[in-house]
Amino acid sequence: MMNENHLTSPHILVIDDDKRFCETMRSLVVRLGYQCHTAFCMNDGLLLLRKTPIDLVFLDVFLPDGNGIDYIDEIRHCPSEPEVIMLTGQGDPDGAELSIQKGVWDYLVKPSSAKDTRLSLTRALMYRKEKKQESKVSHLKVSHIIGSSPELKRCFDIVGQAARTESNVLITGETGTGKELFAKTIHDNSNRAHKNFIIVDCASLTKTLVESLLFGNKRGAFTGAVTDRIGLVESAHKGTLFLDEIGELPLSIQKTFLRVLQEKRFRPVGDTKEIHSDFRLIAATNRSLETMIYENTFRQDLLFRICTITLTLPPLRERSMDIKDLALAHIRYVCKKYNLPPKHADPEFFTILSDHPWPGNVRQLFNVLERAVIASGTKDTLYAMDLPQDVRIEVTRSSIEKNRDTTHQAPARPGSLGCTLPLASEFMPPSMFERNTPDLKQFKSSMEKKYLEEIIRYTQNNIQKILKISGLSRSHFYALLKKNRISTKAFLSEHTEEKKSSSSQ
Repeated sequence: MMNENHLTSPHILVIDDDKRFCETMRSLVVRLGYQCHTAFCMNDGLLLLRKTPIDLVFLDVFLPDGNGIDYIDEIRHCPSEPEVIMLTGQGDPDGAELSIQKGVWDYLVKPSSAKDTRLSLTRALMYRKEKKQESKVSHLKVSHIIGSSPELKRCFDIVGQAARTESNVLITGETGTGKELFAKTIHDNSNRAHKNFIIVDCASLTKTLVESLLFGNKRGAFTGAVTDRIGLVESAHKGTLFLDEIGELPLSIQKTFLRVLQEKRFRPVGDTKEIHSDFRLIAATNRSLETMIYENTFRQDLLFRICTITLTLPPLRERSMDIKDLALAHIRYVCKKYNLPPKHADPEFFTILSDHPWPGNVRQLFNVLERAVIASGTKDTLYAMDLPQDVRIEVTRSSIEKNRDTTHQAPARPGSLGCTLPLASEFMPPSMFERNTPDLKQFKSSMEKKYLEEIIRYTQNNIQKILKISGLSRSHFYALLKKNRISTKAFLSEHTEEKKSSSSQ
């Protein structure tokens, strides 16, 4: 009987270079009746994960052969798909935020009490048990979404959660990442799949007709209303209402829509009676709604209402391992569309696709592939030369710049005239470690402050340019200024001027 328990009890892996801590954790885990494995570096931990069904990993941030945060995705997508609890000897809010975004169960700061560690461990195992039972009866239909990268699988986890509930969903991501496709996938896997999926393009709504389009109108309600009209909200009854680019929804209608979202009742334009519509809301945006709230162009209470579940889609450059599969599928689609025989692709063709940054994401990739298929004519094989010139130029320019940077850093070779060229090290300033020895946290803090000071100088205090270049939201930018004790006076005065200017207009 004891051997049976030994085989069936959960397996816990501790990856930490502190051997004393590992022994302490082993003692705690064994007392709880679980199996404990230890690894003192990332490489040993990964080897163990590939051959042993691990249920839970305690992962240190700072390891001899890498940063634990960088390996979260790889660990969570090992064969046993374990839960992860991060460990760190130093409080790092940014590291905690990134870890949680990557799907870890908890983030513990060492030394953590045995009570807190035990509580986090048992809850994580309970969650894992229930998730396994749930997955046995839940099979997502995602065959039309192409890719197998860890980033995409993380999205599927959230899609599964959203499909099992009636909660409102906010999908965020850059243009072309497939927000509408994921919204439709949530709908197709939900209990509302057999009902309407109504798409509303908020960017195309005009202020004069937005209420009529959303809520409908009675005949004669306004000039041109010659018949009764059913609104899109009513059409979504028992189904899903998808508000694409909700950040473009006119501010004048946001308060009205918030009430409709809360009450599920509305009044068509020109009518005296309210209509009930049982719709499920999924919204999408490529903008920072937090920044829009700061700029008074989006209601905070509406944001709180629409983001019960948030799905952030990764840009294509962050899941480049999916590019080849996406390309092959779309090439087949384009060939079928134009009644062409199947085409193959030269390896260099895929190399260029993988090296391109794809600012327009999947939408841009598909457009480029269609142009390449057309350009290839009757050839059986797609070559790099079939790709648009702007794509090839971008990749070639980037490659040259990388090689130039590498050349500048490498030692010089002997000159052709018999003299030895100076080594690169002769031009380099002394290493920072020759002056002092900062720990990683001190180094990151000093570099963060230097980055902020440089970007402020470069943009000459232009807040819009700073946000565009850095990718920060306005609130996050101000928080970093405060953290690094950089004056916000110049920016606050500029924001006041922006408000005065917009109000005067």
